[in-house]
Amino acid sequence: MAAIKKIIKYWYFVIIGSFILFTAAVYACFGEDSYIAVHDNLDLFVAQFQMLKNTGSYFSHNAEIPFLGGISRDNLPSEFSLYTLLYMALPSFAAYITGYFLKITVAMASVWLLARDWYGKKASEYKPLVAMLGFAYGILNMFPAFGIPFASVPLVIYLLRRIYKKPSFWLYLALFCYPFLSYFSYFGFFILAYLTVAVIWLSIRDKKFCKPLFLAVLVLAAGYVAFEYRLFGVILLSDTETIRSTMVEADLTAGEIVRQIADVWKNGMFHAESVHTKLVLPVCVLYFIYINGKYIKEGNWKNIFHDIYNFQMLVILFNSIIYGIYNWGGFRSLVETLLPSLKGFQFNRTVFFSPFLWYASFFLVLQRLYDVKNMRIAGRDKNGNLLKWLANGLALAAIAVILLTPSRYNDWYATCKNKALELVKGKVIDDMSYGEFYSTDLFEEIKQDIDYHGEWAVAYGIHPAVLEYNGIATLDGYLGFYSQQYKEDFRKIIAPALERVEASRIYYDDWGARAYIYSGTDASVVSATKTMYVTDEHLYMDNEAFKELGGKYIFSRIELENAEELGLTLIKAYASERSPYVVFLYESE
Repeated sequence: MAAIKKIIKYWYFVIIGSFILFTAAVYACFGEDSYIAVHDNLDLFVAQFQMLKNTGSYFSHNAEIPFLGGISRDNLPSEFSLYTLLYMALPSFAAYITGYFLKITVAMASVWLLARDWYGKKASEYKPLVAMLGFAYGILNMFPAFGIPFASVPLVIYLLRRIYKKPSFWLYLALFCYPFLSYFSYFGFFILAYLTVAVIWLSIRDKKFCKPLFLAVLVLAAGYVAFEYRLFGVILLSDTETIRSTMVEADLTAGEIVRQIADVWKNGMFHAESVHTKLVLPVCVLYFIYINGKYIKEGNWKNIFHDIYNFQMLVILFNSIIYGIYNWGGFRSLVETLLPSLKGFQFNRTVFFSPFLWYASFFLVLQRLYDVKNMRIAGRDKNGNLLKWLANGLALAAIAVILLTPSRYNDWYATCKNKALELVKGKVIDDMSYGEFYSTDLFEEIKQDIDYHGEWAVAYGIHPAVLEYNGIATLDGYLGFYSQQYKEDFRKIIAPALERVEASRIYYDDWGARAYIYSGTDASVVSATKTMYVTDEHLYMDNEAFKELGGKYIFSRIELENAEELGLTLIKAYASERSPYVVFLYESE
């Protein structure tokens, strides 16, 4: 009986714990047969971490990583990062799944600390809401490699609030170490910017210089420099021109900018999918109208400007506006003129803070429902428990919306759905699983067959990340920060294809982060699906330029009709029952 009472009392932890156990069982059961998002995930960071492991370069200096013709170790994520260290300590798939559960843990712990600091002892009254909204924030399916930095945003707010109220050595030390959970380019720069604004604002409001938070700016900045010393070394000490200098950003019209602002406010953006449109947004908007209408009706104009809820909604709007006007060429040029170091830097990433703000605003609405002691229904006073359970129901509904929305990075949904279709209906899923995407057994067989010893290669119809993950050095690759000179050198290889497809030329010349072997006919032949559709089996590339960069092998999913004409020799077609690929391996003569 006592156990049942505890279960009833802590029902929200039972729900959260059941999800974690079920999810752990799913990934333990299916392992690398799970379905994990490829875009900006398996084709990017996961392969980079595996390359660091393959080459033993996590802590190396003056090391060259074998992709894009040889990239400095300093261009890849710092070793002093929790997420990076997972891949050093664990097998790749285990590291990925562990990162998912750590993200949830960090979010729930951070939200609880912030709630305790904000509400004091009263926080225990809101424990179900704190737990469920912390969990909801933790399971948001945002950019996986930066899931922990997203999840830790409430933690840095908690630390800064504590420092402002009562600074101590230990709080400053914790703040200095915070970058271990964060990432400067996506979060740190903006946290420091917001914090600087807070110092100025509080100094004016309190009529004295805000020394605790000013010192916090210095400590946090020092922490980012220490934990991401490689990034700052590349930014500040290298004189190499990078592709950032030639990237062409959009220059939208006023109408397009307004529509983009409205769209990102309503829907978010794909690296920060907060899935707030279906439930959180309408609840927050309705409450915004209600509470401000109430203030106006009562003539309480002061509360409109002092209500933290309104402030949070205003910051969400501000983040959306910055995201939109980033694509106004004149404004962007002004910022880059005043701050030349920001040239090529995406300062519209303020929108990455909006997911937390949406769910913090949603929490405030539900918390205020908790605080309604009585309400009058049909002339009778009813206990406020009805509103309390309405709040709990809305929190559970928000969790359900997140889990059941097939967003880009919802690996849980994709794995459960696809495995159910496979096991129950016997359906063959066209998407590749984690293990199928990398197909390590197949590529190990190829390497052994050709006695591979680090010769340079490229991929065609396959993401270069697949080769990189399997220890094959590539001239192609995906990275947002590498030498402009190498971009131009690699362009000579793919020039015949770019000349034939204008969209591909613009994509490469105006951006260039994906230095791939392009099709001369199709928009793209790179596929993470089992089926492969192409309209032209010719390869349009300059073999002489390929050889000048040291290229020897071409790993292709397509049997090339013009291989002999290009001076390529087919070594063999490789296939395996456990892999969806048929790899035609060509050698440059």
